[in-house]
Amino acid sequence: MGLREGIADDVIGQGGIYESMALGYADNALEKLQRSLVSRNIAEAHMTANDTLSIALSKIGNAEKVGKRDCTIKPMSKIIKKVLLIMNEEKYIGNYEETVDRRGGSLHLHLIGSINKCGTIKPRFSMALDEFEKWEKRYLPAKDFGILVLSTSKGIMTHAEAKKKRLGGKLLAYCY
Repeated sequence: MGLREGIADDVIGQGGIYESMALGYADNALEKLQRSLVSRNIAEAHMTANDTLSIALSKIGNAEKVGKRDCTIKPMSKIIKKVLLIMNEEKYIGNYEETVDRRGGSLHLHLIGSINKCGTIKPRFSMALDEFEKWEKRYLPAKDFGILVLSTSKGIMTHAEAKKKRLGGKLLAYCY
């Protein structure tokens, strides 16, 4: 007995409806189920590539947790490269090599085991000059421990650089 007949038997048992009508209801229920499964799979397939920075930082954090020494990030972007450059300068990751191909390229990084946690900040909150301490308290575990990465009018930089240059901006990521 298939799914269609099982649904039909349930419908017949509940209300005593004729068998042909029950099979019609079962066909309708199966069509709805198949449409919802197909639309859900399509939505999940498109959902994975929306935020490449978030995916990259998740891969780095997961690789660090399991103790890996290397990590490959695909696809790469200018923002990802700049955030990784900042993390390299702050000694959270080692060097990385860039591989260019027709599918967005990739970055192969060497991990040094000094990341406890890293991630993106969503939504991209605006950060004014007088709000640095508020955002440090929210995303970093202690004062002067870790970095916030933000996008300013002068480029992407850490919150310490933005304080020195007296700039505000949009929060992108954190790392400690």
